[in-house]
Amino acid sequence: MNQEKALVWFRRDLRDHDHAALAAALAEARQVYCAFVFDSEILEALPARHDRRVHFIHASLRELDAALRARGGGLIVRHGWATEEIPALARELGVTAVFANRDYELAAKTRDALVAEQLQAAGIAFHSSKDQAIFDGDEVLTQAGKPFSVFTPYKNAWLKRLTAADCAAWPTTGQLADAGLGGVPELAQIGFAETKLAELGIQPGMSGARALWDDFTGGRIEHYASRRDFPAIKGVSYLSVHLRFGTISIRELVRHALAVKADAWLSELIWRDFYFMILDHFPHVVGHAFKPEYEAIRWADRPEAFAAWCAGRTGYPLVDAAMRQLNHCGWMHNRLRMVVASFLTKDLGIDWRLGERYFAEQLNDFDLSANNGGWQWAASTGCDAQPYFRIFNPVTQSERFDPEGKFIRRYVPELAAVPTKKIHAPWQMGRIEQENLGIVIGRDYPAPIVDHASAREETLARYGILKLGKKTG
Repeated sequence: MNQEKALVWFRRDLRDHDHAALAAALAEARQVYCAFVFDSEILEALPARHDRRVHFIHASLRELDAALRARGGGLIVRHGWATEEIPALARELGVTAVFANRDYELAAKTRDALVAEQLQAAGIAFHSSKDQAIFDGDEVLTQAGKPFSVFTPYKNAWLKRLTAADCAAWPTTGQLADAGLGGVPELAQIGFAETKLAELGIQPGMSGARALWDDFTGGRIEHYASRRDFPAIKGVSYLSVHLRFGTISIRELVRHALAVKADAWLSELIWRDFYFMILDHFPHVVGHAFKPEYEAIRWADRPEAFAAWCAGRTGYPLVDAAMRQLNHCGWMHNRLRMVVASFLTKDLGIDWRLGERYFAEQLNDFDLSANNGGWQWAASTGCDAQPYFRIFNPVTQSERFDPEGKFIRRYVPELAAVPTKKIHAPWQMGRIEQENLGIVIGRDYPAPIVDHASAREETLARYGILKLGKKTG
């Protein structure tokens, strides 16, 4: 061991096992302290004091603190600007090094650079480890030594490079140090309140992640490929919020996917690395199209239509059910994320950045890289995006992926009595049938706020400016 004391700074890695930074600190120092900062820079930007994500983090921290205390340590929790709190705590503890796991968002990289600079001025080292991705930085590049911008060749290169060591667990056994500086404060002490996580069936922490993982691997992962696109079926893992906050290790998931040959599931995990890589190498995607020429698109200014989309009142049942699911519990099925994003950008012609921002406010599993990547994919402005002329039809998507209307009826109960054959486009029912069912379109449920066929033509014209630009450029 080269150092007497070290500090591990937990961020989006709220577990005490298979943790790269914790493993590195335990290998280097005799005394290892652990800390987390409720960063005011992040918290002050949140629109509400009842935020499910803050509650999830808080509950996960309590479990992490208990796990660390069982090993002789404990979690030191601070509330303030991380750029001030971490250097101050490092000096207070007298550590010679701070260890943390890397983040790929520009704001996080800027924060870490400021922290590292202050630590260096105090003679304290700052070490960052790769933990939330299997590969990062320049580990997976094209043959020309450039970052990939298309997923399939990236995936092939990722798989070709992968070895058992890349997804091996980091050993984190060992005694931890207790600074006696208190544990996790109450939510109210940082200005937030509890939410309805329990009522929504959301179990935070490592135990919550383990319960979902055991359920998924206990017989469902084998059917993932055939069931993942159907929101009324329990076909996905529901682990996204746990991956977001690191209550489970990505390496464990990849190891299992390889072991049981769950190729479709593994592909989704590789997409996660891909979007981390895009954000890391192309930070301009935050607020701008990955493809600069797409900045020329003139989006529609339709605040009332946007409000209807947010509220799940568009008149398209699958779109509305998906948005109501998001508003109710902070989660949305991945197939439906594509459907509602396509509807906003290509049926309503509204700027993808507005949808991206709304998702960022609502999603429990909000991750800048994946959210930005998904929205730009749907809007055809991103890397390896869906071609602009491929436009999801919200009715046929509904018929294909919610054929019996079960998901629709769950979140749009006013349509419960509508026959299955009519539920995907209830406005096509005759007036007498509507009255007999007690669901009059335009009175009990909105009429479609846009005609899909007409909207499709408008979208092709809107994106047609790109062809014009190529001809005149």
